[in-house]
Amino acid sequence: MADAGLFIGWGQVVRGREERALGVFNETIELYGQFQEDDRLESFEVVLLEPHGGDLAGFVMLRGSEEQIAELRSDDDFQRVMQRADLVVERLGIVSASIGAGIQRQIEVYQAEVAAVV
Repeated sequence: MADAGLFIGWGQVVRGREERALGVFNETIELYGQFQEDDRLESFEVVLLEPHGGDLAGFVMLRGSEEQIAELRSDDDFQRVMQRADLVVERLGIVSASIGAGIQRQIEVYQAEVAAVV
């Protein structure tokens, strides 16, 4: 079961790069599918948000073990496709996430630090 994740969020497509953005989006989804097929990633979910006036237009949540996520972040193909994405969308963000059993570990770290402050 996945205990780590990678949240990849983005804003609006850069004006004039809409067609390129669709190509990069499809290429990225294919890459995630290949990672999942190769057992390098447990799963992923794509979310597209309706226009709402905010900064976030959509996101992907990648799920896997801590080791899978760490390896994914250093993968050349992943880094290249993220660079391509950064050239066609505003405010690309890539953030590590704790999910599943990983949440309990984060809560334990937090509790220990809270106890140290008191």
